Amino acid sequence: MSQSDPIADFLTRVRNASDAKLRYADIRWNKTVQHIAEVLKNANFIEHILVRTDDGFPQMRVFLKYGVKRAPIIRGLRRVSSPGCRRYVGAKKIPSVMNGLGLTVMSTPQGVMSGKSAREKGVGGEVLCYVW
Repeated sequence: MSQSDPIADFLTRVRNASDAKLRYADIRWNKTVQHIAEVLKNANFIEHILVRTDDGFPQMRVFLKYGVKRAPIIRGLRRVSSPGCRRYVGAKKIPSVMNGLGLTVMSTPQGVMSGKSAREKGVGGEVLCYVW
C-alpha cells in the first residue's frame, strides 16, 4: 500500500477513533508522524504512544485521552499544509488556534514542535496541522 500523505492519514485515523470513542488508533509508523504524536502527547491531547512491529511493518498505536463522561479531549484536527500546497510562516506570524486553547503543530529546522515552542525559540517553518 503506497501512501502519498501519511500525516493526513494519521490525523484522519485519530479523528475517526476519537469520534467513535475508541481506546486507541493504529497507524502505520513514520518518523514525522511519531514526532507529531509526541507533540500531541506533550500537550496532553493523547495518553501515550506505543511503537511495535507487526509482520515486518512498524506500527504505532496512539492511545487517546478522554475527559468526564468519556468526552474526547481532541475535538478537532485540521491539516494545513499538504504535499501539493505547502504553507510556511515566519516566527512572528505563527497562528493561534481557538484563541490559545488549541495547538499548532509545525515542522521547523529544529524539528517538529508546537507553535508556542517555535514562537519562543524564534523559528518559523511549515504549519502541519491544527488541533483543538
